[in-house]
Amino acid sequence: MPEVSADEARKAAAEGWTWGFALLENYRTMYPQAIDPEDPRYVGGFGRFRHYSEPFTPANTDVVTPNNDTPYSWAWLDLRAEPWVVSVPAVDRYYVLPVHDLDTSYVGYIGARTTGPEAGDHLIAGPGWDGEVPQGIAGVLRADTFLVGILGRTYLAGPDDVAALREIQAGYRLRPLSEFTGSAAPHPVDEPVWPVWREEDLGTVEFFTLLDFLLQFFPVLDTERSLRDRLAASLGVTGSGEFEPAGLAPEIRSAVEQGIADARARLDEAKKDAVDSTHWFGTRAEHGTDYLTRAVGVDKGLYGLPAAEAWYAGWVQDDLGNRPPNAATHDHVIHFAHGALPPARYFWSATIYRLPERLLVDNPIGRYSIGDRTPGLVHDDDGGLTLYIAKDRPKDPKRAANWLPAPNGPFTIAIRVYGPEASVLDGSWTLPALSADR
Repeated sequence: MPEVSADEARKAAAEGWTWGFALLENYRTMYPQAIDPEDPRYVGGFGRFRHYSEPFTPANTDVVTPNNDTPYSWAWLDLRAEPWVVSVPAVDRYYVLPVHDLDTSYVGYIGARTTGPEAGDHLIAGPGWDGEVPQGIAGVLRADTFLVGILGRTYLAGPDDVAALREIQAGYRLRPLSEFTGSAAPHPVDEPVWPVWREEDLGTVEFFTLLDFLLQFFPVLDTERSLRDRLAASLGVTGSGEFEPAGLAPEIRSAVEQGIADARARLDEAKKDAVDSTHWFGTRAEHGTDYLTRAVGVDKGLYGLPAAEAWYAGWVQDDLGNRPPNAATHDHVIHFAHGALPPARYFWSATIYRLPERLLVDNPIGRYSIGDRTPGLVHDDDGGLTLYIAKDRPKDPKRAANWLPAPNGPFTIAIRVYGPEASVLDGSWTLPALSADR
């Protein structure tokens, strides 16, 4: 590696950390699910679905900010040997199977919004694949990386709907292209020596050891060639899987550590002003070279859907300035004026989480979220809707009907709008305040 200055190494490390953060956070999930069979989160390796069909409860602690609207279907694909085919049944409800690259950029979407309710077979092809697309394939999604993930969502109406949900999920199929066409399978690819995920690597020079390994599965894109060249020239991160921090001179290693600290500070600062998900998630073309915004989305909600599919926001403070709000000291209300409910093509919901864990709140009525599908809500006389957030059940029956049980302490509320209308995306519709109930 040619000689570089400490300043060059620091800048390259900061840029590389911001860009590579998404890859490492993705590996953090992929490792237990697809690689480590001893982990309880293991889905069975690559090429298998693992479905969640039961609604989440406070007893589920392995997923933070869990979503009961659309239970998950997880899968990972290795596209090095050949493409895979994702088959879906006819689905009479909202669903989406989004395919993401190794850096979490979305390759494309199979689902109600994009491909419709009909059954279909969809080809997922890796970089450089130029084979013949078989007859009957409804669409082709072309990935930029050889490893891709799927975090599917399928609408669940409630506990009584679980059996119907499971029937739909059982219809989601994954097959190598050779199996789909009935042809001979290609020669299997070599199994790499997968690095063990270590949480501490995110903040040390070892970040670039893991990044260098992952880049073996990520051919250089024209749009990122100059960035990849700088990583190679300044740090020796080439995608060979052979980067060794011990080979760095002490002053360069120190500069890399400073660069990582710079990048993390920039991310922390960017998160302060990140109030909704309008620009956090999307395709590579939608992100462009704004890797900091992508990192904000990864940090605040890894694998979040793009705003056209689902829009995320929430309340992290109340109108008194309490950040976070605290149900031990105040009850709260959220008032949607007449005609100002969240405009959604599909549905919307608001879910409350206890802090700092970001988990569901145990309560006597088993209600963890509230939204347009919640039975028994009572609208205001003028047609508006007022939600009551409190640790104790309100005595007034009308308030009790609209009660979102809170913890006896700090909390946050996330709102999800599925199929948001244009007014949500352009900002002309805004969230009402979380008001202390005076």
